Amino acid sequence: MAVRETAGTWRVGILFSRSGITSVTESEHFYGTALAIEEINAGGGVLGRQIEPIAYDPGSDPEAFRSLARKLLTEDDVNVIFGCSMSGSRKAVLPIVERYNGLLWYPSIYEGFEYSENVLYTGATLNQNTFALADFILQRYGPRVFMAGSDYIYPHESNRVMRDLLECKGGTIVEEQYVPLDADERRMRRLMADIEKAAPNAVFSTVIGRSAQILYRLYAEAGIDRTRRPIASLTLAEGEIRVIGAEHCTGHVLAAPYLASVDSGENQRFVGELARRFGDRTTATMWSQTAYTQVHLFARALEKAGTLDTFRLGQAALEVDYASPEGRMMFDQENRHVWSTPRIGIANATGQFDIAWQSQVAIRPDPYLAATHFEEPWL
Repeated sequence: MAVRETAGTWRVGILFSRSGITSVTESEHFYGTALAIEEINAGGGVLGRQIEPIAYDPGSDPEAFRSLARKLLTEDDVNVIFGCSMSGSRKAVLPIVERYNGLLWYPSIYEGFEYSENVLYTGATLNQNTFALADFILQRYGPRVFMAGSDYIYPHESNRVMRDLLECKGGTIVEEQYVPLDADERRMRRLMADIEKAAPNAVFSTVIGRSAQILYRLYAEAGIDRTRRPIASLTLAEGEIRVIGAEHCTGHVLAAPYLASVDSGENQRFVGELARRFGDRTTATMWSQTAYTQVHLFARALEKAGTLDTFRLGQAALEVDYASPEGRMMFDQENRHVWSTPRIGIANATGQFDIAWQSQVAIRPDPYLAATHFEEPWL
């Protein structure tokens, strides 16, 4: 696709769902993206030109993601897309982005085992969240783990990796169960009954969206001591806790590169600006922070490349970094994923996370889990 660069602006596409089953998570992606664009434009834009966003709501429907990505690339004169959260939407968009030679900036954690010259991956890979969480579960809570997930690719793959990690360290998977993406309360009550019957030391949950919100409420209703037998997750962020209710989530565990309680000046500024701009509609989470950071990485790459041409912009992105709310962020030049700092938080009564552990260094992304050693011992 030939890039037509409007003389006055840099036109970009935004594809995040503000409705549907993943509306909480993807709305946070949207707000982080919007805040970064507004900041960059208020500072004079990039090379004297404003960023002009064209945003659509795919409603958590992979087919809508696919058709709207095609519309952006073929009708809206867009070459760069910030978008997608679930792996299903990314995989729906990927062939379109590759066919029309666009550049997708993807801000979500995912299962790895993917590479495309048309994608820049800014979310954590499994070696940047799951590895540390496996050790944390075993050391803090015990060896018996129940796995629960939504029935799509990311939960199946992350559970496969988590099973291998736990079992090779002496853990036992007491049961592994999947529910539909749109599982209702009746289905979630059946899952909850199975969890109670198995009485694990911890539940590793990759259930997402509204079904996850139901699960956490039912877990609280069951009266399980969450300080001793929590749900451990890669996805329960502060925004979802706000929807569920902090009183239902205390004691539960999240492994993520970013927590809103990170103690740094840049993070305090980010948390304050997000609240000032959007008020009660959003909160600082790993979803909003990653989306925010990738736009700033884009702006630095665009300043260096001077063009939205896919190849030149993509190459420039591999040469820039950004002091993000999470910490210094940069791409790995070999695999187009970002270096990030693993952290583990325990939810408290304020709806935030107390940081129970964090890496002392940024960890190189290993989306193919091919490394034979790691930069530091886990925990």
